[in-house]
Amino acid sequence: MAYSYEQLAQDFARIPVEIHGVFRTELEASQIYDGHNTRPTTKCALILGLRGQAEFRFEKSESFKLEQGLVLLGGLGKRLDITTGPEGFEYILVHYLPYGVQMEEARSLTEVALLHAEPDPEQLQLMDRITQAASTLDSLGPLEKKTLFYQLLNKVLQSERHFQNKDSYTAIDESLLFIHTHFAQPLTLSLLAERCDMKAKYFSYLFRKYVGLGPIDYLIRYRMNRANELLSTGQFSVADVARSVGYLDAYYFSRLFKKHIGISPGAVGLYRRRNHPL
Repeated sequence: MAYSYEQLAQDFARIPVEIHGVFRTELEASQIYDGHNTRPTTKCALILGLRGQAEFRFEKSESFKLEQGLVLLGGLGKRLDITTGPEGFEYILVHYLPYGVQMEEARSLTEVALLHAEPDPEQLQLMDRITQAASTLDSLGPLEKKTLFYQLLNKVLQSERHFQNKDSYTAIDESLLFIHTHFAQPLTLSLLAERCDMKAKYFSYLFRKYVGLGPIDYLIRYRMNRANELLSTGQFSVADVARSVGYLDAYYFSRLFKKHIGISPGAVGLYRRRNHPL
């Protein structure tokens, strides 16, 4: 089963992973590497092609051709052989394993996924830094390695998002920035669509395909998250926070807040005052 980049992003945010080895590996040209045919893989991997080509074949049925700009993710418990091309194959490999959940719950993190991530200076710098962090003996090295893994993974998933939305990601990225900047204003679907010279229905389709939510649903959730941050400080009334995120009707705001956050806005401030007395 192929998992979307949205699903992968949500599950990596929800399920903790432990980072194991980080390797920069170069395979010889026109060779077959079949060490995992008899010994299935014991870890998941993030594999980023650097140079040359290779075919990764899992369980003799799933085949993926890797080169620079392509990434493999997952692959736990699989029999694997690798056939290199005439120029050999060089790649970065990061081993990881989910923990704290049953493996069936982490299936999206362990199944094989092919992603697109055209190299850019930021990605190359992250790859260099994670290989350096993996070899350091500094006590902070493991933390840095894990931090860099998530940064690199985020970069790859963003690249896959852009790849799947080549014709629209610039407009949707700009719309997201507009929402983040003007969320307290009376924004409508028509207004957002007109800014991109699109019909509302088509804009909504592209936005949902890119973000995973419709534009108005996204706006509401963004407002509620900002409101939750303000209420958590314990410094502002519900009515003041409601106005600051675009709602003149505090009662309507409270209904929305409870629906999306799970508790009433008044309860957020009360919890803050009880647990953080001045």
